[in-house]
Amino acid sequence: MAILRLGGPLVVNNLSVAGMGFADAVMAGRLGAKELAAVAVGSSVWFLGFTVCLGILMAISPIAARLFGAGKPELIGRYTRQGIYLALAMGIPLIFIGQYVVGPLLEVVGIDAEFRDITAGYTRAILWGAPPIFVFLALRFTTEGIGHTRPIMFTSVFSLGCNVFLNYVLMFGHFGFPAMGAVGCGYASAITMWLVMIALGSYIILNKRYKPLQIFTRVSPVRLDIFREIIALGLPIAVTITAEAGLFSAISILIGTRGSEITAAHQIALNFSTTTFMVPLALSSAATVQVGQLLGAGRHETSRLAGLVGIGLCASFMTLSAAFLLLFRDAVVGLYTDDLAVRSIAISLLLIAAIFQIADGIQIGAAAALRGYKDTRIPMAINIVVFWGVAFPLAYLAAITYALPPNYIWMAFVVALGLAAVLLTWRFHRLSRI
Repeated sequence: MAILRLGGPLVVNNLSVAGMGFADAVMAGRLGAKELAAVAVGSSVWFLGFTVCLGILMAISPIAARLFGAGKPELIGRYTRQGIYLALAMGIPLIFIGQYVVGPLLEVVGIDAEFRDITAGYTRAILWGAPPIFVFLALRFTTEGIGHTRPIMFTSVFSLGCNVFLNYVLMFGHFGFPAMGAVGCGYASAITMWLVMIALGSYIILNKRYKPLQIFTRVSPVRLDIFREIIALGLPIAVTITAEAGLFSAISILIGTRGSEITAAHQIALNFSTTTFMVPLALSSAATVQVGQLLGAGRHETSRLAGLVGIGLCASFMTLSAAFLLLFRDAVVGLYTDDLAVRSIAISLLLIAAIFQIADGIQIGAAAALRGYKDTRIPMAINIVVFWGVAFPLAYLAAITYALPPNYIWMAFVVALGLAAVLLTWRFHRLSRI
């Protein structure tokens, strides 16, 4: 099956990326609840900016897939080069803006002073990796769009090893380096981002498969028309995924006002559920490529079937994941911490995660299939309404207004993902049958 062939390496890639987050959480947890809470909130702040840029650059994947399916590989490199310029234009300012904005932002939001300074240090450190990881994404979505996903897998496994080693060195102070704790975790991630960009870029330069794309055979001037095309397709994608990811990050920040134990428990539950989400996320990316290539080749009926298969695969995996959480959530939490208070809260949150995972699989599969059709504006509107018009007010009321237990705050995820699954699937059904 084409989606599984394309998606297999992407599953490894996404699990490796999630593995880095898992390693960060476990290693920070060994330093204490404050450090784990700092990594939780800091990574959420970073992820907000990262997700916006990720979504814009994701436009390269369906564009490349359409051109590849239409037999026009020489045009793909043009979009990749402009994507690299766009990546740098977004990444470099983010470093310097973050150095001045992060501290005041955390104070205004009301992050607990117990770990606020550590959080700010972690966030400033990881921002140094913004330019290279955005360039990596431009290259990654190009090779994904042409259906060659194995190099993405190899570079991600390489980055996981680098990240764990650098965490060991910089967080705990080995090989002559000082022990920097959570801040060292941020620097380890930033260095890893530079290394993974170099690895994938070198592979593309040296591999003959990419020569017809003419990515690095010329130096092109900035093309504002291509910038506009990428942004016009990518900005709705960015808003769509930021609406979801931003809700998770915003709730992490809200929970950060409730003390280090609750924040640490939230990070454990969120980290594990994010890790399992990486599989349907990979399968959905493969569905986008498959649908886009089939549409580029004029095979409309087959493209609809590919989209339905993608949605079904994502939902099936998340059903298995939900069952696993129901049975083994106690053991999962034990991997992260021995703190009894933190463990008790985290176990209750993983029960909520098991409830919303199936809907999460359906909605990410449907959104990806729609991207293959270059349908991004209606999904954007759906996500804005369900995640921010409905779910965020519920989370705010639970977290701030009524100071309810964290499992009540997490019910906002159930509502949002359930609505998104229904509406996005309905949109795909209507669009693909035309």
